[in-house]
Amino acid sequence: MTPVTPSSWIAVCAARDLKRTPRRFVIAGQAVVVFRSGRDIAVFADICPHRLAPLSEGRVIDGGIECPYHGWQFDGTGLCRMIPGAVGPVPRVRLAPMAVCEHDDLIFVSLTPTEAPPYSGRLSGAGNVSALVESRVQSTLIDVAENILDASHTHFTHKGLLRGLSARRHRVRVDITGGLGWVEARYEGEPRQEGLISRLLEGGRGISIGRFMAPGIAEIEFWGPQRLNLVTTFHLRQEVDGQVAGLGILSGPTEYGLGYVKAAIFKPLFAVALAQDRHILQAASGNRKVFGDPKPVIGPLDILRSSIEAILKGELPPVTHQPVRMIMEL
Repeated sequence: MTPVTPSSWIAVCAARDLKRTPRRFVIAGQAVVVFRSGRDIAVFADICPHRLAPLSEGRVIDGGIECPYHGWQFDGTGLCRMIPGAVGPVPRVRLAPMAVCEHDDLIFVSLTPTEAPPYSGRLSGAGNVSALVESRVQSTLIDVAENILDASHTHFTHKGLLRGLSARRHRVRVDITGGLGWVEARYEGEPRQEGLISRLLEGGRGISIGRFMAPGIAEIEFWGPQRLNLVTTFHLRQEVDGQVAGLGILSGPTEYGLGYVKAAIFKPLFAVALAQDRHILQAASGNRKVFGDPKPVIGPLDILRSSIEAILKGELPPVTHQPVRMIMEL
């Protein structure tokens, strides 16, 4: 159950949502334009070298992209092929292509060359079924990632949906480990949660694992006595306007077709949970501005925040050489 090696790939959209219209995404503060160039996919910085207009507001033509300002056309390799109205040879102007691939029905972009395969989720591929939801929230990547992986807030923010309505709690052992680009918390001793989603979808509970992986993947696994029953994988990226964009994917075994039924049930419930998280995160973000960006207090149950913060800085998480074992009540 050790996580895969983190890579620089970032999931930006579902493959089905990338059609003939170019799309703009912001990755690590850099805006890129993504479009289908024939059978291939092309990615460039979302700026025309002529007068700096966003190429994503142009159109795809003959497998290339046309700038919306003066109509300069660049082919799928980035080479300028035409300048409308100009007579004679076209100046040799080229856009620098970026790494892109389609994997497990997602479009991944990397700002740096990489040979490592993209990671779409623990239960991706044949024999599994998944449902995808896109979301955007006014917050920071570290706050969103910690929120996803924070077991303690579900008693309050998601009462009745993820956790039960009673105040009953169970003593749980938590082991926190990590390495270069990843950290995970393994929870043992908690029975199946009493919330609606857990009762409908999860099945028997053995252990659960929450992990964060560079560059922005937050993932939760729910294991039964014999197998992995359910995985939620969030691909997160910070945008320049203070928003965090994310693709949330629920994955589970097909179970002779039952998995498709579960996925259909889960998607609207998932949307409700995301709306609850979005509300509290945006309220906290608003308070951060009102009160002059105060430094949040790190409590005893904020078990992954320092490690996530280190990973986002390109540093080893604190638990790399000193794994932590603790007891909490969930």
